[in-house]
Amino acid sequence: MNTVIMRPIALPLALVSAAMLSREPVRAGPPNLLFIVADDLGWADLACHGNDLHETPNLDRLAAEGVRFTDNYAASPVCSPTRASFLTGRFPARLRMTIWREAALERGKRKLLEPVCLDSLPLEETTLAEILRGAGYHCAHIGKWHLGRAEAYPQPHGFHENIGGTLWGAPQTFFYPFSGGQYFPDWRYVPDLEPGAPGEYLTDKLADAAIGVIERESRNGRPFFVNLWFHTVHTPIEGKPDLVKRYEAKIGPDSIRKNPHYAAMVHSLDENVGRVLAKLDELGIAGETIVAFTSDNGGFVNTCKLHPGLQVADNTPLRGGKGSCHEGGIRTPLIVRAPGVTPAGAECHEPVFSCDLMPTFLRLAGLDAGPPSPVDGVDLTPLLRDPAATLGREALYFHYPHYYPTTTPVGAIRMGEWKLLEYLGDGGPPELYRLTDDLGETRNLAGAEPDRRDAMLAKLRAWRESVGAQMPEPNPDFKSKK
Repeated sequence: MNTVIMRPIALPLALVSAAMLSREPVRAGPPNLLFIVADDLGWADLACHGNDLHETPNLDRLAAEGVRFTDNYAASPVCSPTRASFLTGRFPARLRMTIWREAALERGKRKLLEPVCLDSLPLEETTLAEILRGAGYHCAHIGKWHLGRAEAYPQPHGFHENIGGTLWGAPQTFFYPFSGGQYFPDWRYVPDLEPGAPGEYLTDKLADAAIGVIERESRNGRPFFVNLWFHTVHTPIEGKPDLVKRYEAKIGPDSIRKNPHYAAMVHSLDENVGRVLAKLDELGIAGETIVAFTSDNGGFVNTCKLHPGLQVADNTPLRGGKGSCHEGGIRTPLIVRAPGVTPAGAECHEPVFSCDLMPTFLRLAGLDAGPPSPVDGVDLTPLLRDPAATLGREALYFHYPHYYPTTTPVGAIRMGEWKLLEYLGDGGPPELYRLTDDLGETRNLAGAEPDRRDAMLAKLRAWRESVGAQMPEPNPDFKSKK
């Protein structure tokens, strides 16, 4: 039986104890919320998840101080739908947001016509920021937004301020001034990060902005919700030159991971998470601040045109990557540190997903009434208090009716230790895997377990019907190349 091998987190006992004592809750009022999201960071990219190249001491330490979820999923294998699920707690299929903004209105020219989706999060949807704002929180969004055009920017969705968030999903470059037309065909920019100087790095600047908001709101005495959504480690893959050299020296002929530029970006991400967490300690508010860290989808396993022929991420031991409903596309890191709630250094193996974070944040903030309209996620605080607990949830569902270099249109269901993928008209028969002894999804058991396969297919199809999931359609103009 194969098991997930986690790298142990080695911290001196005295250091951990001091850290725990400093983060005991120190006030009776509502806690601050710091939600940190990486872009395209895979589950296997953290040292505490077994990565043998990347150095992530700050995220490893956060895991040593809170609960690390080994079986966390993004609601979608691509960015915008998952980000919508963070804020609304609702399935991307229910929202009709199943692909990123730029591709939402395109049907493609392949065998199947992809459904036309919403390119902006509707203002009718109730967001986490709206509820927190109504409860007296100062809500700040910093970094990537990618949830629609200007009328659907962070401010209409409840945020008091927006630093850096636009309709675009990635910058032209990670080096100042972050703009122009070098990488993508359109002219892009990242606003509200001036003044700047040549050589400054976007990940650093976004952390600077978050630190500034935290310092200001700490002085004001208001509870804050800082939504820090980094652009890294999305393309263009650009690490700081000194860090690239550092990882070039670490990569050997037997190394699983071969991309020093990507490793350098992960390093800068971790460094800046550490800077923000250190500011909480310096201000004496770590004990009254809930911190959650995750990613919007699995690691990108294709290439970046800045480094032709060099695969960006390697999600080993998981199969596939961004865009795919195999584990490498949807399984992501999740670490939560909630003072007075989470035990230190705990692992939770219960399957959870991105829709769960909205109701969980509301409960942790003391808003026990929860969201005003039904959501698809559930409150994870029972798992935060007791990571060995279970939720009693029957299944997690995924719907990606689109093409990507890693997949054709596909849906998936996870039930306990079992996972089934159904290709939606262009991709072959169903696939069934038992994840407890086949995390890499190498042995398709659909033929050996026909009853289980058919029962899971029926549940997946019934779920799609219940949420009004849009489906791809045959393309009458498609001509096979055969």
